Amino acid sequence: MNVNISDLATPGVRKITPYQPGRPVEEVAAEFGIARPVKLASNENPLGPSPQGIKAMQTVHNLARYPNGNGTGLKERIATRHDLDVACITLGNGSNDILEFVCRAFVNPGDEVIFSRHAFAVYPLATLAVGGTPVETPVLNWGCKLEAMLQAVTDRSRVIFIANPNNPTGTWLAAAELKSFLAEVPDHVIVVIDEAYAEYVTGSAYPDYPDCTQWLNDYPNLLVTRTFSKIFGLAGLRVGYGVSSPEIADYLNRVRQPFNVNTLAQVAAAAALDDDSHIRQSREMNLSGLTYLTDACKSRGLSYIPSAGNFLAIDFSRPAQDLFEAMMQQGVIVRPIANYGMPDFLRVTIGSEDENRRFIEVLDRVLETGVLKANV
Repeated sequence: MNVNISDLATPGVRKITPYQPGRPVEEVAAEFGIARPVKLASNENPLGPSPQGIKAMQTVHNLARYPNGNGTGLKERIATRHDLDVACITLGNGSNDILEFVCRAFVNPGDEVIFSRHAFAVYPLATLAVGGTPVETPVLNWGCKLEAMLQAVTDRSRVIFIANPNNPTGTWLAAAELKSFLAEVPDHVIVVIDEAYAEYVTGSAYPDYPDCTQWLNDYPNLLVTRTFSKIFGLAGLRVGYGVSSPEIADYLNRVRQPFNVNTLAQVAAAAALDDDSHIRQSREMNLSGLTYLTDACKSRGLSYIPSAGNFLAIDFSRPAQDLFEAMMQQGVIVRPIANYGMPDFLRVTIGSEDENRRFIEVLDRVLETGVLKANV
């Protein structure tokens, strides 16, 4: 029997390029015989998980039971934090889950989903999985060009994805320009603001950065997503959420799988939300590390995109794949982003002080070998 499995797959799925995460530490250690590799590839929190979240997990003794299918306790904590009704909250197995819910609930085959060039790879993946048509728009200074997004809207448009800050570039949009944009979006289009890195964007450097979770009454077609994988340090538990009108949340929950957020994730996330000390320390470590890396780039003549997140996209002015591989062989794992249309860049997560120093030491060593030379 000769079966062509490709013929059985849906047309949209056949077009998907599988998502490639950052290389795991264990794989790199085994492949290159390195005792303690440094992973700066997946924008994880170098401070680790919230201590309050860890403490909460240690109180769980009912793992033979299914999780709370509605996530009641966690949803109540999220609703309180954002001063919203519980009916506005949808829980996901990571915020990626929410992005997929949107496409499954609102995108028919042939419908268009708009996102900017250099945007998160899950946007086209989620679109193609349901037979939608990805529409990529031009950028402005490495970030979303909102005018181009509006111009791309047609009668077939159903969803617009905007990351604020954007991954992998670190660019961000101010409140006034986002509000002006939302006012122009037609009623038949849902706008998703992906705020995975929002908790890092605070202080006088970002006076106009918006908290879009507070805009739901003004824009009924708005959905905002957040994650516990970044500043809260719970990436391994996979938990995120969306806030929207109760009407949007209702349809998202219709396509949400039962028990999609496990018990440990629910209790840890609920506790981490109130761990103000951990959040503050994470921000301080990130700001210090970001300053260190940008200063190091300047002193070496390397260009970079100013970032509002916990990562930095560094421009090496020529394809950086060889540099990525050479650094990995010396125990430093970063992220090549050619698949984001940025082949000359590496995205580097802001690590601990020791991790950042090791990145620069290995970068200098590799550049000196002639694998790739900086423009100076």
